Amino acid sequence: MKRKTFFYFFLFFQIIPLRRLFHLPIIKMLSQDQCKKVWRNADAVCFDVDSTVLKDEALDELAKFCGVGELVIEWTNKAMGGNVSFREALNERLKIVQPTRQKVADFLSQHPPQFTPGIKELVSSLSKRGIPVYLVSGGFQSILVPVAEQLGLPVENIIANRIKFYYNGDYAGFDENQPTSSSGGKKVVVETLKNKHGYKNLVMIGDGATDMEACPPADGFIGFGGNIIREKVKQNAPWFVTDMQELINEMKE
Repeated sequence: MKRKTFFYFFLFFQIIPLRRLFHLPIIKMLSQDQCKKVWRNADAVCFDVDSTVLKDEALDELAKFCGVGELVIEWTNKAMGGNVSFREALNERLKIVQPTRQKVADFLSQHPPQFTPGIKELVSSLSKRGIPVYLVSGGFQSILVPVAEQLGLPVENIIANRIKFYYNGDYAGFDENQPTSSSGGKKVVVETLKNKHGYKNLVMIGDGATDMEACPPADGFIGFGGNIIREKVKQNAPWFVTDMQELINEMKE
């Protein structure tokens, strides 16, 4: 009887693959050469911002500005390493910082964007080729506006979270309807962009696990470690770089 049951069980899973039974996605892994080819033919590029476009993590810097830096950085590392859900880490960090409207305004006036070397040249090169560039971030819209402006990008190309404030300017939470407020949100953003604009070679570039999980639906993923190296990303990205110049050079080949 046991042998017969095992036979039917084995036959069942031969007929219906496990991935279909449990609705698991089929992940197509690119080689480095394939990823470079997608990059050379990119028709849209999505950049993570913190530790990719910028040298630092904006929320960490805001936390330092508010005097609670060490408490927040621990949660940032957990989120970027993929050890806790992004929304949990975001919620906990914001509860610690309690950013008021005035604190955010003061932070922006005293802390201009610290751009990663080579990023302005790279974005300029993409723009000259007519390739749309998006800033897809788990950070905040209000903090990223100066970043987009200095890169010559339209504010509409910022896809990020939104801090909510009470009428008196106190912190009131964040908009949980924004896809970037949760794990898997960047995947949703990329899929939406592809469906809306018909991109065929969209590339996601970033330092964190939340960036890597956006491929697919992104057609290529480039891990960036020029500011901080996330081991999970370094080990699993089809193409991992530490200098924006490498991306600029590859476009010229």
